[in-house]
Amino acid sequence: MIEVEFFREPDGTLTGYTFSGHSDYAEQGSDIVCAAVSSAAYMAANTISDILHVPVEAEVEDGFMSVRLPEPEKAQDILRGLRLHLQALSGQYPDDINFREV
Repeated sequence: MIEVEFFREPDGTLTGYTFSGHSDYAEQGSDIVCAAVSSAAYMAANTISDILHVPVEAEVEDGFMSVRLPEPEKAQDILRGLRLHLQALSGQYPDDINFREV
């Protein structure tokens, strides 16, 4: 199962996300759930860092991605869009994605 966590401040400001695990929806290389989650995570991180030029603290390993934003204000729309997308995916694949906010 893919564990998805979004981090936010008490005022609601999103400050980053962590994705870990594998969905095991299908064999590696054919897993549409993992592909959808990975693609969305990378697109968001790359848009935040390379298009918006917001500093990103990232850690990436096999089956793991953590993105933290020390200055998250400019990236709220991207983070909200990613959160909305992942909430929808977890609704479609509840046995493969566990979504939560912390």
